[in-house]
Amino acid sequence: MFADFQYLIATYGQSFIAAYLVSLRIAVLGFVGGFLVSILLTVARVSPIPPLRGAVTVYVEVFRNMPVLCLLVFIVYALPDLGIVADYEPSAILALVLVSSSFACENLRTGINTIDAGQIQAARSLGLGFGQIVGSIVLPQALRAVVQPMVTLAISVVISSSVGSLVPIAHKELTGLVAEINNAEALGVTTFLVAALMYVFTGLLIAFLGRRLERRLAIWR
Repeated sequence: MFADFQYLIATYGQSFIAAYLVSLRIAVLGFVGGFLVSILLTVARVSPIPPLRGAVTVYVEVFRNMPVLCLLVFIVYALPDLGIVADYEPSAILALVLVSSSFACENLRTGINTIDAGQIQAARSLGLGFGQIVGSIVLPQALRAVVQPMVTLAISVVISSSVGSLVPIAHKELTGLVAEINNAEALGVTTFLVAALMYVFTGLLIAFLGRRLERRLAIWR
């Protein structure tokens, strides 16, 4: 196996780095996009407009319970029948945004539930409006309370970026590269091991940064 590992790194080292960067790009855009959408969803979910709250609840429940793979297949192969066509990589990113935003919105709802209702009542008694209460009281505290769930979600998005291997992305992501190499070479488990180590390294790095952020936010409280 060690000889296979040496051969793999010498022959495909640059390809692994390029594919890893593609996977990171898909994951980062999917998570950041989902996080930004989740903030809008959360604001709508706590708004005083019942139909808006209901629509967000339906959104969250639908995409939170839908596998990323099924959603990607729908975006790539079903939406063109409706006249909506997107390239493969943006389709993978969109699938991750939709799913991650639903989980992030649920995380933020949990964070909001940790806020003492007395703070909201006090803000209202001071004459603050809905937007001021949400922007200055609710969201800052909710975000501080859900650092670890968001870290877990970020790791999950990195892992889920591997669904990009199921569509012909122009620049291969990590799992797609593994499949391509194993179709051309008889390297077996060694190729999967290299990719797995890269995923594990990324997850550990995200977890480390998440712990640092959580400690820093705890000092600021």
